[in-house]
Amino acid sequence: MPAPPASIHLGAPTPHITSHGSKVVRLHMYDWIVLILLVAVDGILNVIEPFHRFVGSDMMTDLRYPMKDNTVPFWAVPIIGIIGPIIIITGIYFKRRNVYDFHHAILGLLFSVLITAVITDAIKDGVGRPRPDFFWRCFPDGLPAYDTVTTGVLCHGEASVIKEGHKSFPSGHTSWSFAGLGFLSWYVAGKIKAFDRRGHVAKLCIVLLPLILAALVAVSRVDDYWHHWQDVFAGGILGLVVSSFCYLQFFPMPSDENGLWPHAYARHILNPDQLESNPTPTSVDRPNSLPSGSFRSSNGLEMGNASQALDSMEAGRRHQ
Repeated sequence: MPAPPASIHLGAPTPHITSHGSKVVRLHMYDWIVLILLVAVDGILNVIEPFHRFVGSDMMTDLRYPMKDNTVPFWAVPIIGIIGPIIIITGIYFKRRNVYDFHHAILGLLFSVLITAVITDAIKDGVGRPRPDFFWRCFPDGLPAYDTVTTGVLCHGEASVIKEGHKSFPSGHTSWSFAGLGFLSWYVAGKIKAFDRRGHVAKLCIVLLPLILAALVAVSRVDDYWHHWQDVFAGGILGLVVSSFCYLQFFPMPSDENGLWPHAYARHILNPDQLESNPTPTSVDRPNSLPSGSFRSSNGLEMGNASQALDSMEAGRRHQ
């Protein structure tokens, strides 16, 4: 009979909020402070007046689309891009009870959305591109007025409506949606092991669902004549790029054999006493490589094959 496989020692059990939650938050205190600063910066960017790009009479041909209500109202975007993903992340926490995963997923999601929001609103204010319905914002009575010398518009509409009319590029609805739902797509891909090379195409359909929802939000912005197609395209790319960077800051690639849990959980496994002995952020020694996919931690603990650990313990590590 073949010899039984050697036991795998993964250190401390999976940490819960009740045991590690406050400590993990303290380790990332500065990150939470930066999030608050990002909220303040985005608020300022929404208050200041955007650049009023020159609009001449000959340009009005492409800016006479009718003013319509938003198919996806502004208040619905945080629900779609933030609240919805948080509900899913929370549901996974109640199933797996890993506070590192819960904390870093929430933190990464919020960073993804807020960084995207600041970049989007900064570009909006700097570019000042008129929306497709700018004519009716500028001349709500339908009676145009132009400068006799420059042919520039002499708007007599409501100031706040005109201000909003100079914020077409890029689309905020689109960038926010792709930032939040793009992060969720990455997150779900890691949790269901979508790229485990076993050929389960159904997993890819699950991963694509958040992106399809974000794409529908983007399409609605063009259909409502609030944005040109270039605005929507740029907003989608911006949201996806930022969400990808934010996800990979906290988690391994979903295709990684240890892509189930965040980087910080691997450090908890390799050195379970670190959180107790180091209440402030510190560097962690890089584990020494061993043959056959094993690791040796800084305190000499040898760990077995990573895939066995994932299958038996529902925990992951990342080779750093």
